[in-house]
Amino acid sequence: MRSIPTILKDSKTIAVVGLSNRPERASHAVAAYLQQHGYRILGVNPAYAGQEILGVPVYASLAQAAAALEDAALEDGARIDVVDCFRTPDAMLALAREAVDIGARCLWMQLGVVNQEAADLAVAAGLDVVMDRCMKIEHAHSGGAA
Repeated sequence: MRSIPTILKDSKTIAVVGLSNRPERASHAVAAYLQQHGYRILGVNPAYAGQEILGVPVYASLAQAAAALEDAALEDGARIDVVDCFRTPDAMLALAREAVDIGARCLWMQLGVVNQEAADLAVAAGLDVVMDRCMKIEHAHSGGAA
């Protein structure tokens, strides 16, 4: 399992699951921060599918976001590095399965989101897992690893 600073340093593309178009929401603020620090953001939220938030398209599912990235990729091997989840703990098992299915490298559960079954499934499939941590806070504490 890679350390949080290593995950942040090695990652380029982050799917923000639960991305909101409301600036006061944590998902929006974190995505904007990560975008400003050089990460490629993909929005995942069925409520906003087909729209743009922060200038990026929003997809209904991780599978759709991964397929769009693959279609648009200019470099070989482009994929979602981190699945950053702003969802309730009970939604995490299905999201962990989706993260495995798309070949993500890390399943990240934001502050307050803990689901050990989802974490175990992701780890067993070779993903790094971070639970109950904020990417924005961790990035700031790591000195801006991107």
